[in-house]
Amino acid sequence: MKNVDSMAIAEKAMSRIKKGAFLTVKNGDELNTMAIGWATIGYVWQRPILMVAVRDSRHTFKLMEKSSDFTVSVTLPNMNEKVMYCGTKSGRNVDKFKEIALKTVDSKQVRSPIIDAAGIHFECKIVFKSAMDPKFMAKDFEKIYPEKDYHTLYFGEIVECYEIDAGD
Repeated sequence: MKNVDSMAIAEKAMSRIKKGAFLTVKNGDELNTMAIGWATIGYVWQRPILMVAVRDSRHTFKLMEKSSDFTVSVTLPNMNEKVMYCGTKSGRNVDKFKEIALKTVDSKQVRSPIIDAAGIHFECKIVFKSAMDPKFMAKDFEKIYPEKDYHTLYFGEIVECYEIDAGD
């Protein structure tokens, strides 16, 4: 495991996130992970921030609303099938960890664990969240929300970022 500067590897991480990554959150004894393909990494409030978007219809939303943190595990292509599985199944109905033998490892600074796999891992503390208001959204984006299940944007201060090599 090698600590890395989150901004130095932001472009690399974002190119992989577009193909799918794990967003993991724990609240009490409840744990869930979902696939994400949208995120941003940058500086906001003079802090390194990873912003993720979670629809209010998702099981993960319920946990995110009660949690103070989350992790994002940007794994290597050998995990693509597991990422896709987590993007098609709901934690409401299925124990994804059990069904696909997905393991976690404790994080260094936050309660939510990371996925036990090679790749780039972000530990984030939620510093701001905002529910999308469609009246402020460009009209051509309405087709993305036929069910009117808009995203809530979670801004997580990146408190740890590290890379785990396949050989670790």
